[in-house]
Amino acid sequence: MNPDHEKHPRGGLYFEDFEIGTTIRHRLTRTVTQMDNMLFSNMTLNPQPLHIDAHFCATETEWGKPLMNSLFTLGLMIGISVNDTTVGTTIANLGMTDVTFPAPLFEGDTINVTTEILSKRESKSRPNAGIVDFRHRAYKQDGTLVAECRRQAFMLKRKTEGAQA
Repeated sequence: MNPDHEKHPRGGLYFEDFEIGTTIRHRLTRTVTQMDNMLFSNMTLNPQPLHIDAHFCATETEWGKPLMNSLFTLGLMIGISVNDTTVGTTIANLGMTDVTFPAPLFEGDTINVTTEILSKRESKSRPNAGIVDFRHRAYKQDGTLVAECRRQAFMLKRKTEGAQA
């Protein structure tokens, strides 16, 4: 990231600021709770006992306790990255691919996140935008990788003299 460039007033980086190969270690971390798991699973109408039924998990699963809902983990991982990367400068998410959850995440675990800039290209249809390809990774407190995905985002370019938004 070029330190000479000003960030967006909300803190996000513009398309030009992303340098391929850079890895950002995000400052925010988050300890996940039973309430997170229950609320998210219930708000998304997911009745999977693997997330919301402690007795089921204790008696019928190899884990012995509820797993954090993987879609909550995915959303939290990307959410943690926003302050350092895209807040105020994303036009839209274009997609997420290669989503994996290589190890379980449980209540009480604390995650930290990194984002690697994989590639970027200018938009063919919009001169004020480009596409950035990110790889997000979430680790729990002992360094175990618990989630990973590749995400493509449609990003604003920095305004230049005479350019229209």
